[in-house]
Amino acid sequence: MDEQDWLSERFAEHRGHLHAVAYRLLGSPGAAEDAVQEAWLRVSRADAGEVANLAGWLTTIVARICLNMLEARRARREDSAGALPPEPDARRAASPEDEALLADSVGVALLVVLDTLTPAERLAFVLHDVFGVSFGEIGTILDRSPAATRQLASRARRRVQGAASASDAARSAKRDIVEAFLAASRNGDFEALLELLDPNAVALEIHGAEAVAAFFAGRAQAARLALVDGVPAAVWWHRGRPKAVITFTVSAGKITAITVDTEPRRLHDRDIVLLHAGDQERR
Repeated sequence: MDEQDWLSERFAEHRGHLHAVAYRLLGSPGAAEDAVQEAWLRVSRADAGEVANLAGWLTTIVARICLNMLEARRARREDSAGALPPEPDARRAASPEDEALLADSVGVALLVVLDTLTPAERLAFVLHDVFGVSFGEIGTILDRSPAATRQLASRARRRVQGAASASDAARSAKRDIVEAFLAASRNGDFEALLELLDPNAVALEIHGAEAVAAFFAGRAQAARLALVDGVPAAVWWHRGRPKAVITFTVSAGKITAITVDTEPRRLHDRDIVLLHAGDQERR
């Protein structure tokens, strides 16, 4: 058996594992298959004769390809960002069976949180926490130290854990009120806004429900429903970054105060998870 045939057989043996790695990194079976195919093209042109750990070598190749795909995906979203950021589409291409498999392996909260992580955070978390790859090996892929890689995974893990603990908030009455307010604002529905506001509501320097409703009618075109530090709120997201966070104070089922924070340093430190409007289950 020549080296090419030997390498082809070894790759076939590891193909299931490589597809699993790519799928959990990319969230789409189609994208995962593309990554594995690209990996084989690279492997078939490489000299594997002196590779001591073939499985680790193949995993590294697939992970690097996935990292490039994640970075390209992120760049496309930033370049095409308009009034609203594009909805994540990779997961929607998967079948219910694929969704169940991914949820079982990485956790339901991760299905949404993954798309809010940077490519490096995503790769560090999935490779270490799901597949047990060492931080040293992951650091080689990312060109970072093991300590820096550990921090990436830790930061991603906190996001996932925070999203899981905030699941009740995502389905709360306040979430419904914020979502209804954003819909009424986008539609310019003055009467619906009045119904949601306390008579003495305050927003920015505006006082009184009628004045606040008049100000927001037709304005919230770019605002997205989100959890901000685990609490239902709204975010204006532009070119891959939050530009404003809108928070709501609710008492007795009515909005009593609305605040808008645009300070970049504070926004950077806040934990933001975008929500799909009208979807009470997926966060």
